[in-house]
Amino acid sequence: MSSTTRLLVLGVVRIFQPVHGYDLKRELISWHVEEWASLATGSIYSQLKTLVKEGMLETVGKDQVGGKPERTTYKITPRGEHEMSELLRETLWQWKMPTDPLVAALSLMSFIKRDELIAGLEARQALITGGVLHSEYAINSIDDVETPAHVREMLRLINARVSAELAWSKAFVERLRKGEYRTLGDPMWQPKTMDPRRPPPPVRRKAKPRKAKAVRRTSQKRR
Repeated sequence: MSSTTRLLVLGVVRIFQPVHGYDLKRELISWHVEEWASLATGSIYSQLKTLVKEGMLETVGKDQVGGKPERTTYKITPRGEHEMSELLRETLWQWKMPTDPLVAALSLMSFIKRDELIAGLEARQALITGGVLHSEYAINSIDDVETPAHVREMLRLINARVSAELAWSKAFVERLRKGEYRTLGDPMWQPKTMDPRRPPPPVRRKAKPRKAKAVRRTSQKRR
């Protein structure tokens, strides 16, 4: 279980306790959690059971309405309260370089043709543009009833980050169109032409081999 998932489940239980797993799942969906966290809402129930085993949550009751499956009610423990506070402050005060598979793809762009690389980046730009537009509609529709008001800032943060990639991507495509970087099928890389304003580097001449000095031998007289 990731620290983000752990923090979210503990936090939502803390807000609404005692709370059923179904209500917790519905609340997280209203936060658009699948868009910004590596949390699959379908796995929430197994994560609740894990936190119970670790002593972070406790079950306080079970009920059944009509013919629906039995529902368990959860409550946070003092140990869970401490864990939630630690994770909250750790996430807020620390910064980690985000992992992005696109960075790995860029490191191997010499194995893909320039036209395809540009086409892929432009297709990605279109997806980002659509996603940002969709988020803006979602932000404007938040009424603090069905969806909490703080979700506005969560979506604005996501938009700011992906919009930064959009600006970079457009500039990168322009550099690719100008022939920068090596892609599949390009001629072998050659160093850039030297700036004519700079003096040429000194020519290193091969040192001439030194002539061996004649060794004078003193003839010894025979006695």
